[in-house]
Amino acid sequence: MAEKKNENFEKDLILSITKALMNVQSSQSLVMTLNSIFKEKMGIDAVNFCMVDYTTGRFKDFVRDWLYVEDQDKHIYLSNIFQQIQTSPNSFILNGRLSSFISSEDEIKEMKAVLNHENNLIYFPIVTEFSAIGIIEFYFRKLDDKVKINQSFLQMLQIVLMEISTAISNYITRSGMATNLNFYDAMKNMAKIIENQYELTYIMPQIGEMIDRFISSQLIYIFFKNANNKYELVWPTNCNNDEVLSLLDQLKADDDVIFSEDRQTSVFPLMNDKELVGAIVASSSIGMLSPSELEYLIELTKQASVTIQRANAYSEILKHATLDALTGLNNRRQFEVRIKQETSQSTRKSTPLCGIMLDIDYFKKINDTYGHAAGDCVLKGLSQIIIKTFREYDIPCRYGGEEFFIILPMTPLDEAVLVAQRLRRIIQETPIDIREAKVKGVSSLYITASMGVNIYKPGETPEEFYGGADKALYEAKINGRNKVVSFRKSSDVVFAPKDKAVISAKVPSKADKKAENVKEQKPAKAKENKTTKTAKKTSTTKTKTTSSKKAKK
Repeated sequence: MAEKKNENFEKDLILSITKALMNVQSSQSLVMTLNSIFKEKMGIDAVNFCMVDYTTGRFKDFVRDWLYVEDQDKHIYLSNIFQQIQTSPNSFILNGRLSSFISSEDEIKEMKAVLNHENNLIYFPIVTEFSAIGIIEFYFRKLDDKVKINQSFLQMLQIVLMEISTAISNYITRSGMATNLNFYDAMKNMAKIIENQYELTYIMPQIGEMIDRFISSQLIYIFFKNANNKYELVWPTNCNNDEVLSLLDQLKADDDVIFSEDRQTSVFPLMNDKELVGAIVASSSIGMLSPSELEYLIELTKQASVTIQRANAYSEILKHATLDALTGLNNRRQFEVRIKQETSQSTRKSTPLCGIMLDIDYFKKINDTYGHAAGDCVLKGLSQIIIKTFREYDIPCRYGGEEFFIILPMTPLDEAVLVAQRLRRIIQETPIDIREAKVKGVSSLYITASMGVNIYKPGETPEEFYGGADKALYEAKINGRNKVVSFRKSSDVVFAPKDKAVISAKVPSKADKKAENVKEQKPAKAKENKTTKTAKKTSTTKTKTTSSKKAKK
């Protein structure tokens, strides 16, 4: 009966481990699941995995592979353990004693004698087809009563550990393949940046984000040379590493990479037409780049240099273009041309001319939360909304960044305000597709926009005209955003409800949308009615005043 129970226990353990290894999603989930199983089935208090970095000869954590064993005594101890089990097939270390999975009865008795009730450590090799690649550490005070150490148990344990080794080896292989795919994606995306943008102030943060996601174990910095030939940090916002700054001064144009003395900081040159224009820096306080990471970064830096060179060339060409590369709307240069034309025509023909200055609410938060690629998707999505909302002869322009200006020829102020209100509601209710940005778990965003409206007054300069709309936009921003404000020299009139904009990755249900529409429309309607009543009252007052004047005459 005891043998039967022991056999069932062994089968149950093998089955539990096999099922767990079939559903490996990540190194962290694998380790947590194995810890749970060995705790429940055998009474093992902790299971730890150390992998060997053959480049440095050091041990590192399997889950947090950027964390190395820093304690020298611990490193020496693990090295001795690893050397013993590496050179002795079918072996493991139990409380400092070399033991074998294939043991005689006497050897099994010696194993049991080595065990204590306070602190036990067993080390098993993680092996591939060709060599050992790491160590599994079991720590326990006392094994569960179900565990009966005999030859059958040792053979079962060896089978389980071989399964675990195979799963870890396969996971590492898959991770390497995924890294290669991510590398080629990064190279492709880096080359594609200039399809939408050519300003280096915009391109370099995107390159920084791509490399930072790819080399997650290092801090990434991007520097550019200024007019005085001094390096300035362009991404991220600060660098407090003095060693980085000193290494930059040593960088030369013909270097592929230079290192700090401990090789934990690496500097790669950014080139433009054989001229050194900047540098990409990878730095870590816990480890150096692996050979593969180093090779990846060299190639990524070269691609970044090509992108910079093309961006500079495109910048010169696009100075003479009329459309914005990202949104397809009129660009800033064309905006300045068209607004001069329209203000002149409005003065000459005495026709009304209005303008709407629009700014996306919390756009920086979108970039910071979801990345610049998602920000690009938002800009493109909003541009499509603008194009669909306005008339063919209206002139939508990208003013700069997340700001837009729509020129409305032959449009009085009240109509311009109503159009702006309609646009504001459409923007608020329309999900923006950001799937192109490949943000994990997020396919669309809801955004809001603030707007300032102004009517052109004969005699004004174009700058005064759109400057008034900009001042009205500022009022909309400081009064809660997601508003439309009409510019008046004496005072500003707010036409939109005071609800704040909220960026949300959640796509609301139909019921949520319906409720939001009702909530949105009621205040606006009330406001419009109030405005209409005020207008009627003003009109009546004017009539009475005119009649009174006629009577006096």
